[in-house]
Amino acid sequence: METRVFAPDEEGIAAAAEVIRRRGTVAFPTETVYGLGADALSARAVARVFAAKERPRFDPVIVHVAAPDDADQLWTTIPPQARELMERFWPGPLTLILPRRRRVPSIVTAGLSTVGVRMPDHPVALGLIRAAGCPIAAPSANRFGRLSPTHHDDVLDQLNGRIDGLIAGGASPVGIESTVVSLADEVPVVLRPGGTPLESLRECLPDLRMAPATGPSASPGTLARHYVPATPLFLLERGPIPDGSEALERQACGFLAFREAWTGFGRVEVLSPSGDLVEAGARFFATIHRLDRVGLSAIVAEPVPEEGLGVAMMDRLRRAAMGKAYVGEEQVWWAR
Repeated sequence: METRVFAPDEEGIAAAAEVIRRRGTVAFPTETVYGLGADALSARAVARVFAAKERPRFDPVIVHVAAPDDADQLWTTIPPQARELMERFWPGPLTLILPRRRRVPSIVTAGLSTVGVRMPDHPVALGLIRAAGCPIAAPSANRFGRLSPTHHDDVLDQLNGRIDGLIAGGASPVGIESTVVSLADEVPVVLRPGGTPLESLRECLPDLRMAPATGPSASPGTLARHYVPATPLFLLERGPIPDGSEALERQACGFLAFREAWTGFGRVEVLSPSGDLVEAGARFFATIHRLDRVGLSAIVAEPVPEEGLGVAMMDRLRRAAMGKAYVGEEQVWWAR
């Protein structure tokens, strides 16, 4: 299969929309990460997304719409809480989960009675949905479980030849997937932290709670191992080195720093020299991609503050990490 690359202009979007209408697959930019889209109301089309990503059928996908009213065709009911959140946070990186209508294919929802819907805040994504004339089911445009793509080059690295088309829209400005909130039960639950901070959501939902970090979920991106680079990644730990830890030379390792660069590593990347979590989020996956491409033996990731977008970044790092790393003067020790 040849993957056609479209420009992010009116002509390119129209051509990509025609691929969607013909039940094909198109990767496209959103404000969060690139999505791999297909007609959400066609089980055959969505099955092609799963095949391209090698995604298991038990993992549901999010449906993208171009206007809040379009969610009416996907959900059986929209409670006042959902209306308030849609009015405040759409378009934007917030996915809401509610009971689905029967017209939504079960492959989209992994057989569940609910479906996640969001309205992206990106002109290309909105233009594609409108031009296609249908809601678009779109998980991240990468191989299942791997690093999320925040640039069209990341998509080509993983899916070139496996998908019908790609709209080359440059970098995703937010850089972290959407926050997923379930309103299907009496108490609202965050199933996945993401681009909408929990502090902002609690202004509308004071009883909002977090779901367990792992286990069965109506949201994508919640498996214990996910967002994994090809290079082994370890989360920096300060403290005594555990017995049985294995060692690597510091020069063979890369270091993902939050604010201040560390010396002695083969490659160092800093997410935000000013300590700005929004800037760090926008650079998060792109920075890990850079470290992943330079032939390092391992990547050591420094924790970020767990507030605002830092909650989402730490969620991704914990799922990506193979274990803990302990840094010495010349070596890095790691333990699972």
